[in-house]
Parts: sequence; structure tokens; C-alpha cells
Amino acid sequence: MLNGFYKKMNVKALVTCFLVLTFSCSQSVARVSPNLVISQDDIPLMQSAIKEPGSFAKAYLETKASVDEQISQTIKVPVPKDGGGGPTHERHKKNYLLMYNAGVIYQLSEDKKYANYVRDMLLEYAKLYPTLDVHPKRKLNKQNPGKLFWQSLNEAMWLVHTIQAYDLILDSLSADEIATIESKLLKPVSLFLSEGQPSTFNKVHNHGTWAAAGVGMAGYVLNEPEYVEKALLDLEKSGKGGFLRQLDELFSPEGYYNEGPYYQRFALLPFITFAKAIQNNQPERKIFEHRNGIIIKAIDTTIQLSYNKLFYPINDAIKSKGIDTIELVNGVTVAYGFTQDTGLLDIAKQQGQIILTGDGLKVANALDANLATPYKFKSVAFGDGANGKQGALVIMRQESRGEQALLFKPAAQGLGHGHFDKLTWQFYDNGAEIVSDYGAARFLNVEAKFGGRYLPENDSYAKQTVAHNTVVVDEKSHFLGDVEVGNANHPELLFFENNAQGSVSSAQIDTAYKGVNLLRTLALVKLPEIDKPLAFDIFEVTSEEVHQLDLPVHYHGHFIDSNFTMAGFGNNLKALGNNNGYQHLWLTGQATPKAGIAQITWLNDNGRFYTQSSLVDGSTDALFTRVGANDPNFNLRNESGFIYRKNAVKNHRFVSVLEPHGEYNPSKEYTLSANPKVSNLSFEQVNNISLVTVQLKNGAQYLLAINNNTSEKSTFKYQQVEYKFNGRFNLFKLPSQK
Repeated sequence: MLNGFYKKMNVKALVTCFLVLTFSCSQSVARVSPNLVISQDDIPLMQSAIKEPGSFAKAYLETKASVDEQISQTIKVPVPKDGGGGPTHERHKKNYLLMYNAGVIYQLSEDKKYANYVRDMLLEYAKLYPTLDVHPKRKLNKQNPGKLFWQSLNEAMWLVHTIQAYDLILDSLSADEIATIESKLLKPVSLFLSEGQPSTFNKVHNHGTWAAAGVGMAGYVLNEPEYVEKALLDLEKSGKGGFLRQLDELFSPEGYYNEGPYYQRFALLPFITFAKAIQNNQPERKIFEHRNGIIIKAIDTTIQLSYNKLFYPINDAIKSKGIDTIELVNGVTVAYGFTQDTGLLDIAKQQGQIILTGDGLKVANALDANLATPYKFKSVAFGDGANGKQGALVIMRQESRGEQALLFKPAAQGLGHGHFDKLTWQFYDNGAEIVSDYGAARFLNVEAKFGGRYLPENDSYAKQTVAHNTVVVDEKSHFLGDVEVGNANHPELLFFENNAQGSVSSAQIDTAYKGVNLLRTLALVKLPEIDKPLAFDIFEVTSEEVHQLDLPVHYHGHFIDSNFTMAGFGNNLKALGNNNGYQHLWLTGQATPKAGIAQITWLNDNGRFYTQSSLVDGSTDALFTRVGANDPNFNLRNESGFIYRKNAVKNHRFVSVLEPHGEYNPSKEYTLSANPKVSNLSFEQVNNISLVTVQLKNGAQYLLAINNNTSEKSTFKYQQVEYKFNGRFNLFKLPSQK
């Protein structure tokens, strides 16, 4: 059944097989060890590399020094008692990483003290594990509990690493040691995570992926083919769950993961680790060719979903996670080993970490040979959902004195980690987040902050629509905050196009609110007379009944100025509302700008000014907000924003342009171009073509034409002049006005 097990074995492998066969005659297939992520064929090459100067040898010496320091200390395998971030939780995490690293050092150095340390720790776990009931902190966690950890997800992560450590030292163990470790620890953990928790193991979700990866790899090492088959196909081997179904359903055809970038990088490790083990043990499965190479696509897409080395923080994202996270380091390493794509070396160089594997050696040698070429970030629409048709996550990029990026999110809900923020957007410039998304309300693994779990404010604020940059109807969140309804509905991506002038995308949804259609079109376009591109935003709301419409903009930076007078409430702050996230927003100021153009300017920490110019009709309110109301434990970050509010309307169109400009340098004491160049806006709809006119202070005027109906050749008249263009959009310079 496991054809890949029958491989040419070296002396160490033959010894291992002899020991295995002596302790269990029932296991007829000889084990080959190591043969998960690191294979027997890798070991001689890696051993030679550590004897020569280079990146791989340096990484080996650094890892060895760290392991040496840790194994000089007493082994600690405590009785579990803490939730995420607590001392026992963290100790067990450190233990599985230490065992894995010590196993690698043993294979490369052939010094048995490292294998003995792993053996001794595994034997301690083998004493402890049979005595454990489910974790005492299980009630704090909504997911299935583990025994070593408060949730079985962490237990699966423990197994993914520990089974590799065991595989790496297997040839050093006696038959009795093998019998004890397997019968009292590794098999019980595998059975607990599979048969003991079928709802998680069979689930098409990242928790299920981790469990399948751990149990499947254990199957290869423990010579349990049934473990492997169940990991691949689910407990009933029906194909309705399991690793292959997860590959088919959790990624879109382009490799976008349904829960968003933060969870995409987290889910990568079990996918690529188990896939590498499958490739080494059963190459006939051609796992890296599965679904048109979805694993490699997913790795590349994860890179694309970043800006200035940090992942776009949509859904339940911790905003400090970036491309140097260990999951993506492993992903880039495996992808380069498979593809030899030198653009990946550029990312590996930025990550600054070498993995001690056969693929890691390939990366190290290529970096030492200066083979890296610039990685190409693209403007792209990543379709969402298994078929790629459940909306999309759109990235528009331009390079202009520091890269600009506009993220548009007409994507699916994203399961339980999704936020209620259809058609929202974020803007990045000069290395910084400008129009921001809150991400998750959580202090990961900080036990003093709600045990490191998602804070209550994650539900009461961060997930609510008003915490994002999209329309809120009647102060209620999209889908009325119901995850099941959100997962059953998604926006429709109408179009995405990229050309030499920039990018444009449009999407709509009519299920976020009953009887209300939301249609948003965003564009990132470079004007010849402005050195940085402008972000255009057209948001159309049409409804059957009268509603209050709010369009928030959450920004990073310090408010500088507005072209209208605002009334501040510094001595009498009150919350903007009572629920759906509004209860967490202080109302700090309010105004009703005169009809025309309303401009708000702020200064970001990157030293650049940003002005949003919006068309207003004289009855649109501008509400200035700060996060932090009704937050007695100070769990929320105090971020700023403003909301354009339109009362008692059925239909309304919000039109605005965001302009980066100028420079502020307090060190050298100068300020340049603190005022925007945009002086006026107008909007006109001609049949299916939306026309936004931008007037600059120097008198120049530009017309952005967007065809909402077709990408074929378009003709329209504006101010008695006929214009023609191909594609979805075009920027025209208008004749000078005399």
C-alpha cells in the first residue's frame, strides 16, 4: 500500500528496521527513517554542507548553539494547567520545537547526546500522557480540548513536530524504547486527534488540516497505513473530509485561502509539511501536482498577500505577522526546492532564515551563489471559494516613490474568523498602512489579556461593520452579524482590470442588508501631474426603503486639517451609539460641510500627508471618531476615523479621492506640500460609464472614465467633446478652461 516505503536503505535504516521488526512482528513493512520532510537522501548532502563555510553551515551552528544551551537544562514535562500563553502551555510548545531541532542536529552531527535528549523527553511524555484527562482549561475554549493543551489544535501542532523529531532519532532507539514511546504516547495522541475527535479531524478547516497532517505523518513513521489513508480521506475514507478535500475546498484555484492571509500563512505549515512527507513516502500520489499545483500556488499567493513584509490584516488578523513567519519560511523553502524559481530567493533573502532541510540547503546554496532575482508583486484579483467565484480579494499596486497598494475586499465571509465588512478597502503608501483595518482584538499568548484568546471586543467591535471602511445601514452590521448567513452569501466581483495607467475593480452585494444593494468601484490611477497615484472611490447604495447610511474611513496618523469648520466635543465625550460596534466609538467632533468638496487631511508616521476629498451635498454629516468607548479594561487600540453620514435616503452615491502628498521631516525641520493638489471633484453618469473629474490647483483637469458594462470599445460625450477608449477605464486630460 505504501510503495514509497520500499526505498534503498543505508546502514542506519537497516538497523532501525531490525529493531522495529524485533519488537513487532505484525508490522511487515520495513520503516525507512528519516523520511518525512527530511529524507535519507538529504542527510549526506546536509552533513557535507555543514563542513564548508556558507549560509547553511551558519544556520546549523546557530541552531546547534541554541539546542546545546537548552539541553543543558533539566527536562521539564509539566502537568498541563494553563491556557494559551501560560507557563505550562508555553513549556510544551518549547518542548516540541526543541525535540525537533535536537533531532535535526543529531542527524547532522551523529552525536547521540542529541538523540538521547529527545528519547528521554519522549519517555517523560510517555509517562505523563496516559495519566491525562482533557485539559483543565477546556471550558475557556470553544474548540475541542486537547490533553497537553487547552485546545486540540495545539495538540495537533505538537504531533506534527514531535513525530518528525521521533523519525529523526528512530535509528538510535532500542526495541523497548520504541515500544514504550509508540504504545504509550505517539499512537494514543494520534488516536485521540482522529477517532477521539471526529468532528475536528473530518472538518474542512485549518484545525482539521493540522490534525490530518500530524496523524498522517505518524502513520508513515509508525507503519500504520490506515492512519495515512484516514488523514487523506477522513475517518470513513469517504473523501468527504481529510487532507485532499481540504486542498480542494479551502483554497481557490489561484491559491487564496478562504479565511484570509493571516490564517493562510498559519495553515501553510501543515499543508506543506504533510505534502513533503507524502512526496517522500508515496511519490506516486504526485501530491504537488494535485489540483494544478495548488500547494505551490498557495505559497506564492501568501507572499502576494503582503505589503512591506506584513500580511494584509483582514479578518481575525494579528497585524504584526509577516513574510518572516516560520510557516512561510518553510513554504518558500519547499517551493524553491520544487520550482527553482529565483524570485523566491528574493523573499528568502528578506526572511533571513535558513531551514535545516534538504530544500533549505538548496536555498542556502542558491543565496550564497547570488542567484536571487527580484520577486514580482502584481496587481491581481484572487478569486475566493473553492471554485474561485465567491467574490475575490483584489490587490492594486503601483510603484511611485515608495510603493502604493490598494486592497479591495469583495470576498467571502471567511468562516468563523471572518469579519462583517463586505466591499471594504485599505490603502498603503510609502511602507505604511494609511486607510486601516482594525484586524483582531487579541493579545496573542498574553495570558493576562483574557488568556491570550480573542478578546470580547473582537466580537463587539473588531468584527462589526463600523470597524471597517464600508457602508453601514441603520447602524447594523452586514448580515446582522450572523456568521452562518454571512458564509452563505458573498459579493459578486463585476470586473477587475489593470493597465499602464493603473487598476480598477468593481463589486456588488445585495444580501448584506435586506432590500439594499451595495455597489463599490475602486481605482488606483496615476495622474501625470501628480507624482503619486490617486485612489478613487465610488460607492453606490440603492434600497427599497429609507435608511441611514454611514461610510467610515479609519486612518493611521494625526488629524491635520479640514476645509470645513468642525465642532469638537473634548469636554463632553459620548459613544456614537449603543451596539454593533458603535458603542466603542467616541464621537470627538461633528460638522455638516457645505455642498461641494469636503477635504480631510492627516499626517502618517511615514512622513507623508494624505487628503481625502469627497463630494458632499450640504446635508451629509461628517462625524469624527476615536476607538475606546465602553472599554473598561483598555483592550482596544485608540485609533481615529471619520464617518460620512447620510440620513433618511433610499439611494445615495459616495464619491471621493484619496491623495498622498508632501513630506514632513521634523529631524531636518522642513515641511513640503502639506496642502493637497486636488481642488475640486465632480461626478457624472453617462449611460453605463461613470465619469469622475478631478481639478488640480494649477487649473489642470483630468477625467477618469469607467465602463461598468463592458470592456469593449467605449464612446461617450462629455462637455460636448466625444471620447473613445478600450477596456474598462481610461484617464483623459481635459482641455484647459479659459
